[in-house]
Amino acid sequence: MKRIVLFIVTNLAVMLVLSVAASALGVNRFLAANGLNMGLLLGFAGLMGFGGAFVSLAMSKMMAKWSTGARVIETPQNSTEFWLVETVRKQTEKAGLAMPEVAIYEGEPNAFATGPSRNNSLVAVSTGLLQGMTKEEVEAVLAHEVSHVANGDMVTLTLIQGVVNTFVIFLSRVVGYLVDSFLRRGDSQSSGPGIGYTITVIVCDLLFGILASMIVAWFSRQREFRADAGAAGLTGSPRPMIAALQRLGGMAVEPLPKSLASAGIAGGSSWSALFASHPSMEERIAALQSLGR
Repeated sequence: MKRIVLFIVTNLAVMLVLSVAASALGVNRFLAANGLNMGLLLGFAGLMGFGGAFVSLAMSKMMAKWSTGARVIETPQNSTEFWLVETVRKQTEKAGLAMPEVAIYEGEPNAFATGPSRNNSLVAVSTGLLQGMTKEEVEAVLAHEVSHVANGDMVTLTLIQGVVNTFVIFLSRVVGYLVDSFLRRGDSQSSGPGIGYTITVIVCDLLFGILASMIVAWFSRQREFRADAGAAGLTGSPRPMIAALQRLGGMAVEPLPKSLASAGIAGGSSWSALFASHPSMEERIAALQSLGR
């Protein structure tokens, strides 16, 4: 329940802030009696598309902690926590990164990395993963997450999300205007958009949004292959990462909150591979085995 409330409140807050910003800048006045103002429409689409993506990125660490209940290890309380922090420290030093926050959360096997930049990040693992894997396998999972940070995957995915959001908003309103103009052709008495515009925009937002999700999911799958390869580099061999993936394949992996699904070590798939944020375990293992050869 807490996750749902936080998700709803955050999105409402983001939309409110962006709406106020659009009004203040005047970019929400792209509909005029004599047609669409393409410049203002593009400005509106860019503000809403990139604004939402970057606000989410800026809040990513805070929302990750709230939604999973992750506890940041300030001072290690036992040998496991000490090993966890030191392992991440060694890996980030090898990758040339600033030390991220390291956290543990209660749950089934999974792990994730998030944060607004390469030098301001969070790496978190679940208690289930720590209890169900060997140290070598956990080390590989941590290396995978550190590789996500080193590759700048969080910022890259945010930029991709911003671009596709902008095109969805822009194209939906252009199509909405064209459909509305066609339906009201010859009606010289009306001014401004009609119901055809509103309905078409809603439908196009949905349809274009589905296509955009497929594009973002494809990029997300590619970054998983890169992070797996990065883990092999940090650990010195693909074998530990292969073992970790094989272990995960036989476990009941707990899905992360929707906002973190693409950041996890596993999960994030849907009814179709086109919408999956992660490749299958078999594909990832095969890619790692090819590295070994």
